[in-house]
Amino acid sequence: MQPSRDISRLIEIMAALRNPNGGCPWDLEQDFRSIRHYTIEEAYEVADAIEREDFSDLREELGDLLLQPIYHAQMAKEAGHFDIGDVVYAITEKLIRRHPHVFGDVVADGAVDAQERWEAIKVRERAAKAERKGEAEPSLLDDVPQVLPALARAEKLTKRAAKVGFDWPDLTSVRAKVSEELAEAAEAEAQGDEAALREEIGDLLFAVANLARKAGFDPEAALRDANSKFTRRFHHVEARCREDNIEPAMAGLERLDRYWNEIRMRDKDQ
Repeated sequence: MQPSRDISRLIEIMAALRNPNGGCPWDLEQDFRSIRHYTIEEAYEVADAIEREDFSDLREELGDLLLQPIYHAQMAKEAGHFDIGDVVYAITEKLIRRHPHVFGDVVADGAVDAQERWEAIKVRERAAKAERKGEAEPSLLDDVPQVLPALARAEKLTKRAAKVGFDWPDLTSVRAKVSEELAEAAEAEAQGDEAALREEIGDLLFAVANLARKAGFDPEAALRDANSKFTRRFHHVEARCREDNIEPAMAGLERLDRYWNEIRMRDKDQ
């Protein structure tokens, strides 16, 4: 078995790994549930390589991500559900169907018009899917995945609701809602009501996700940036502790805060 640029070789390798006669014992033990967290993890590693603009890593991480649908499709084939050809057919059919302005005779007047047509087609598809299954008329929120990170799901839920006009009129209104939720969290804390405080903090986070969406930002990306900034600044704090020959846990808040403000001011000057 030799490496190849042809995706069929990847399919062959996966089949060999899952072959009961001579395959890999670890791969043979896996199922859809045991593999799914790797699928999610690989998608995040792709996103991380993009954020770092590391195209060597991106090439590798895209390969790791590409393996995931091949892996799932191989297990599905073994169980008699579908194979990778069915997966490829389904996505190519969907892309052709959802792009009539490219593969049909519909004209799209710019990117916004194309996006609106895409969304309209998705609405019709959801309705048709519900009808085939004999289900009630679907909600706009039905296919927002439960497994999305909570912040990303909050943004997607409010974005969907906004499509039918259920949205704050402007950014100022959302900021007011954030302030309201923060005040309610403070009130719950003052009352010593832990259950209410937990609920109000959840409402506050939901409102902040809505604020990011209304401002035109991806809340997950904004929080990732904030995490990166915190990490970089805390590294400075640790480095300054080493310079002063003191353990961070023994430095005290005043000293740690002074180190923190050093890097904050440095950032502002750049």
